[in-house]
Amino acid sequence: MNTNFEAQIVKKFKIPNQDIKIAIIGLGYVGLPLAVAFGTKYKTIGYDINSLRIKELKNKNDYTQQQTTHQLQQASLLEYTDNINDIKSADIYIIAVPTPVDIYKQPNLYHLLTSTSFIGKILKKDDIVIYESTVYPGCTEEDCIPILEQESGLIYNQDFFCGYSPERINPGDSSRPITSIKKVTSGSTPEVADYIDKLYQSIITAGTFKASSIRVAEASKAIENAQRDVNISFMNELALLFDKLNIDTHEVLEAAATKWNFLNFKPGLVGGHCIGVDPYYLLHKAESVGYHPQVLLSGRRINDQMGVYIANKVVKLMIRKGHKIDESRVLILGITYKENCPDTRNSKVIDVMQELQEFGLQVDIWDPVASQAKVSLELGINLIPEPIHTYEAVILAVAHTPFLTMNWKKISNADTIIYDVKSVLDKSMVSGRL
Repeated sequence: MNTNFEAQIVKKFKIPNQDIKIAIIGLGYVGLPLAVAFGTKYKTIGYDINSLRIKELKNKNDYTQQQTTHQLQQASLLEYTDNINDIKSADIYIIAVPTPVDIYKQPNLYHLLTSTSFIGKILKKDDIVIYESTVYPGCTEEDCIPILEQESGLIYNQDFFCGYSPERINPGDSSRPITSIKKVTSGSTPEVADYIDKLYQSIITAGTFKASSIRVAEASKAIENAQRDVNISFMNELALLFDKLNIDTHEVLEAAATKWNFLNFKPGLVGGHCIGVDPYYLLHKAESVGYHPQVLLSGRRINDQMGVYIANKVVKLMIRKGHKIDESRVLILGITYKENCPDTRNSKVIDVMQELQEFGLQVDIWDPVASQAKVSLELGINLIPEPIHTYEAVILAVAHTPFLTMNWKKISNADTIIYDVKSVLDKSMVSGRL
């Protein structure tokens, strides 16, 4: 590291220092909570290309329901903008944009690389760029930093510096705000790693873990959700097996959980922006170096087929009950990928819906937590405002709190098939469960 930046560490970037300015790029489920946390202590500006999102946040509203109006008001040092010129004065740029997969299950780095290019054009000497987006090991240094150098004309680890601190956000879980979840940090030099670690320590009450390198931090994020994906796939495989053996999967899991070291995962639909996506990033990197993972891939295959399995199971139960499939209506409760959260990204409930429609069933979806307008715009699905009659089958796909306290007699009768994907209903009232 050059001596100039060492001096800057002592002077300009001493933590805490109210003179530094932080820019958060991307104000979604990850970026906004981060911006709010930093905005309580440092001059922070949240940037997003979505002008409607910026207008909403300026009015202290958050459609993701991650931040309350009170929390947005508490971040008194936080401003919002959709103008890239407004963040030119920042000292630290934190990129928190989506990193999904494409239709071929390959990493889609469009948002990440586009944001990197934007920042490269305004990057100044001694600035720090920190990435939070989930990527494969090596992505920051191999894909992003060359763009920063090319666009800025600056030299990496001489004129500017980088870090990686993977997001740890749990959408819909108000009991685990960003500040209460331990944060992994890393930097492009030992000095920068120390600085970035102290920066996050100043807002994360749960503490931090400083990884030895950016690649280690990237890999740690990739395996966090890949591990969970594999464990859930094992539960799903057991559910498929026990269904053929006419054994209740959850009764088996309840018995097995009495052993102190049993890992109590449950079967289910695996969607969302992390668990259903991150393993493909690891698979992509593995295959690029000539290694072909078996466990990761088999786990993904099992989890990706569960929507079709659930739909087929419900149709079989309806046939046994004597329902005429081409004249029946099915109600799906929930479109989001998890309970009490409006996020519909990579929701596998759609797989259930599409398979049921292939059988000729008329399918309604009700979700009081999701935004009807956003679901219509982004998914092309029209949610019903509220069910007004009974159905031949009802599928509880997402365990939103309103569903657990609702009057089921309004949507079902003695002949209705009730299938409980989440296994949260009284067993006596359901026809089947995963």
